[in-house]
Amino acid sequence: MKYNKIFVTATCGLSLLMSMSSCDDWLDIQPKGFTIPEKYADYEQLMNDQSLYRALDVYPSMITDDVQFVEKGTFPGFDLFEYYNKSEHFKNLYSFEHGQVFTPGNSDNIWENAYGNIFTYNAVINNVLTSEGGTDFERRKLYGEALVGRAFEYLNLVNLYANHYDPATAGSDYGVPLVLSEEITGERYPRASVATVYSQIESDLRDAVDNYLAETTATTFDPNRSVGYAFLSRMYLYMGNYKEALSNANSSLELNDKLLDYKDYKAINGQWGRLVAADDSGEEFPDEHKNLENVYTRVLNGTSYLFKSVAASEDLLETFARNLPADGEDMRMSLFFSKDQFDPYTRPGNEPNRFPGYTIFAPYIEMNIGFSTPEVLLIAAECEARVGDKDKALAHLDKLRDMRIKNNVHFPTTYSKDEVLKMVIDERRKEFAFVGLTRLIDLKRLNRESWFAKTITHSAGSEGTWTLPANDLRYIMPVPENVLSFNDMPQYER
Repeated sequence: MKYNKIFVTATCGLSLLMSMSSCDDWLDIQPKGFTIPEKYADYEQLMNDQSLYRALDVYPSMITDDVQFVEKGTFPGFDLFEYYNKSEHFKNLYSFEHGQVFTPGNSDNIWENAYGNIFTYNAVINNVLTSEGGTDFERRKLYGEALVGRAFEYLNLVNLYANHYDPATAGSDYGVPLVLSEEITGERYPRASVATVYSQIESDLRDAVDNYLAETTATTFDPNRSVGYAFLSRMYLYMGNYKEALSNANSSLELNDKLLDYKDYKAINGQWGRLVAADDSGEEFPDEHKNLENVYTRVLNGTSYLFKSVAASEDLLETFARNLPADGEDMRMSLFFSKDQFDPYTRPGNEPNRFPGYTIFAPYIEMNIGFSTPEVLLIAAECEARVGDKDKALAHLDKLRDMRIKNNVHFPTTYSKDEVLKMVIDERRKEFAFVGLTRLIDLKRLNRESWFAKTITHSAGSEGTWTLPANDLRYIMPVPENVLSFNDMPQYER
């Protein structure tokens, strides 16, 4: 059999799918002795692979208006958010370079890991229902979970490597290759349209929600029906189908509307473990899979390149200051950011890192990029402000802000729909600053609306100033160069 060199270069995680003696120089798997598991337990083991729980990477944040770098030597002894000190792909994104982002020989981890995960999900989807062992309920449940996992990877891919969904152009806009088989054959995979990819995502999610997802699951790593509705609400929001997004958000909230009260925590010196209970009980901020507001847990890769290494832009800081009561304190800023200095030490006598006039991002917790109650609340709020009841939108905002802001004051109902919508967008930005693709996708979709469209300016002192206009193709990540070297795919001319 001839094998196609097309997608992934760094996934040896399909050991149950393939018996191998060494990794191929392109796929990083040796497809000799290709086997398909026959037992349910094997597919269960595949779905418990930890690599499936880590997704995306931090570098897309470098395109956004949330980040700020400084020129070399700005703060002697502390160079972690210097532009000069960053990797080439970070600098290429921050300076809005045209063309390829990754230099030759460097891999795009998001593309590679996503397609590696997709091959695993495909193996489960195409085989688990007829596997040996397990109950019918267990096999169907695993099938539904794999459908959600595949949809999750494709929604990320199509929003990062393609034009944002526009019903007028989605049928012709380049999407991403759509792979639905676990078999690696000699055929080439064309670049499917944005509309085709979204259609597959919608089909997978509808099938999972209507027929396979359980009401409850043992952990938040495994999706239940509430997650399915939350996922559909995100997908429809990105498509601009606000009526369907609202309907599914409401269905998700009916099943789960729990929130964590950030006012119960404070930040202390140190790094991991720096967020602890405000009552000095010693309890730490809950891990991502134990946080009651996280309904589907996926952990962001590459956080070591983000924590204490990225300064918040003035634009982001101004957003945090808006709509804050006179004596209010936004705990998202107090817990996850540090102004002027950061003390990573717990031992007396060690000097903190100092950066007067700047604020760095330093939460030192695992960041959930799956689905959470706050996101579903904010989707419901945005859709109510657009196509529904603005007072319900305000109620959703108040509910979330009560859990985030000390001395919160509820909004008056005198605000117009447009004013409420702007407040919802601000709240999304604060809630998901530096979390996965949220801000980048929001910029792409909101730039289509003239009153939200903005030009982003990045600077690094004397090292340069760069601008990115609304709807510029540089918002779209290029297909990696090492993929293009084997496959002639059409590209956006970024």
